[in-house]
Amino acid sequence: MSQGRRWQQRLFLLLEWLNRFRYIKFGLVGASGTVVNLVVLYAAHEYLFRAIEAPGSKPYASLALAIALSTINNFTWNRLWTWADRKHQVDSHSRNQGSTAGTLLRQFGLYTLASWLGIALQYGLTLWLTTYLHYLLANLIAIVIASVGNFLANDRWTFHRHKKK
Repeated sequence: MSQGRRWQQRLFLLLEWLNRFRYIKFGLVGASGTVVNLVVLYAAHEYLFRAIEAPGSKPYASLALAIALSTINNFTWNRLWTWADRKHQVDSHSRNQGSTAGTLLRQFGLYTLASWLGIALQYGLTLWLTTYLHYLLANLIAIVIASVGNFLANDRWTFHRHKKK
């Protein structure tokens, strides 16, 4: 067996092992959201909103945009991967009830509501910590603190198991 094939097999086994653990999936999705958040925050603060957010000022608009886009990213990947088994339950439940698009919007609304505390905590902590730290480091620390509550709320509320009728 070639070296490349062994690495590919090891990577596949690692991904299969990670797939069994929902919280690890949530963490990996959160990591992708963190990357989206930091990239958007940097690009928006340094370039897009430069006229309204002068260097050294607090990144109000940039942070709001970064949080919004990372929330959409995280919802999408959590729905498709972390809670994929429950997504199918929601889809079949929605077919019995009517609109799949309506259910998707409802679920995104639940996801956003379930995450609001974490979002508010992240926003407030980031703005407070920028007094003491670089804004990107402040945002990263705030994301880590807010993530635990987001998992619990979404596991029990947004992507809960539907009871069979």
